[in-house]
Amino acid sequence: MADAGDPISTGTDPKTGLTIISLYGKQNKPTRENLEGVNVVIYDIQDVGTRFYTYISTLHYVLESCAENGIRCLILDRPNPNGFYYNGNVADTLHRSFVSMDPIPVVHGLTVGEYAMMANGEGWLKNQVKCDVEVIKCLNYTHKTYYELPVKPSPNLPNQNSVYLYPSLCFFEGTAISCGRGTQFPFQTFGSPLLPDKGFSFTPESVPGATKPIYLGKTCFGTDLREEMEKGRVTVPMINLEFVISA
Repeated sequence: MADAGDPISTGTDPKTGLTIISLYGKQNKPTRENLEGVNVVIYDIQDVGTRFYTYISTLHYVLESCAENGIRCLILDRPNPNGFYYNGNVADTLHRSFVSMDPIPVVHGLTVGEYAMMANGEGWLKNQVKCDVEVIKCLNYTHKTYYELPVKPSPNLPNQNSVYLYPSLCFFEGTAISCGRGTQFPFQTFGSPLLPDKGFSFTPESVPGATKPIYLGKTCFGTDLREEMEKGRVTVPMINLEFVISA
């Protein structure tokens, strides 16, 4: 279990002996050699519906590589737990990065299958290549369907509250504010040793998925958004950052 942003090494699956090719390390895109002898690539990953949650960035590169190498891509679609709305600025592709691949809002409202069809159809793939893509749709799912993830999609999104708060709190990640990584409630709080003590504090520890969190071992003062959500003061679509900062 790696920390966010840590490279993942290519290796071998101990149970099957099959080669595991990492797309979160030295390369983000499958190479021609990686796909040699492959007839179909299957994409089956649970997304949470935000531009900077990089599973869709990997999907972009997978589609691109499949298109360039004449390989079909089969997507097993899944519900989007944040799929009932869209919000936030649309990314400027002049500043493309792995956390901002395509011109979509912060909360894009799409399933991974819908995202793939849009990226393919709108010509977002390099040189506007087109992928032979098929989406196996979810039965009985609409964007009005409430969906709570049965399994956490990553170590720092352990429950529905964190999934709902992630699109807004993630903006603090580039600042001196902790979003609760290294606690039992990541992305459900925010704080810093520099903030005043208003009755709530937490101390980040080294835990699986967050071995070196910001402010490791230091007391952070801030706001417990779990309590605020229970009171109805913080709701989705996207939480009011002005409230969060002043809380």
